[in-house]
Amino acid sequence: MERQATALAGVDILVPRRFGDARGWFSETFNARTMTALGLPADFVQDNQSFSAARGTLRGLHYQRPPHAQDKLVRCTRGAIRDVAVDIRRGSPTWGRWVAVDLSAENGWQLLVPKGFLHGFVTLTDDCEVQYKCTDFYAPDCDGAVRWDDPDLAIDWALGDLAPTLSAKDIAAPLLRDFDTPFVWDGAA
Repeated sequence: MERQATALAGVDILVPRRFGDARGWFSETFNARTMTALGLPADFVQDNQSFSAARGTLRGLHYQRPPHAQDKLVRCTRGAIRDVAVDIRRGSPTWGRWVAVDLSAENGWQLLVPKGFLHGFVTLTDDCEVQYKCTDFYAPDCDGAVRWDDPDLAIDWALGDLAPTLSAKDIAAPLLRDFDTPFVWDGAA
């Protein structure tokens, strides 16, 4: 597995190797020993999968606060998405900055989104499936969101003039400036 840094320290693109032949290809998408050797979290406890029928389905920007904060390892196994991570660690030199990575079934890339970052994605094609691993269990009382279209963030969702399909939770989410983050930058990555 190859690890590629993004503009936000701690948010990494992981590129699993693919081995192909006349039948197709094989790829090892997760290996705890490899993750540990790369200095990345390997203690995932929950796998999630979503299906979105229409292009422009937007899910985010979500987080889960301590004591149930989650690292996420995200991949698109059908179609293509734009995956976004936003730094919300108080005191971080990259507070409020975001990175977007296009993940697809074709490229096989994965995005590691650590604790202290908002996460969201939008489908770039119809019929998308997204799978992600989490390092803590879902805890509804720790679940939260920030507005996907926050003007202070100005995220490029690659939607053009297409209005996204959103959940009620995402429509009602607060702006970043009205959000009291539970995350604090520890001076590391």
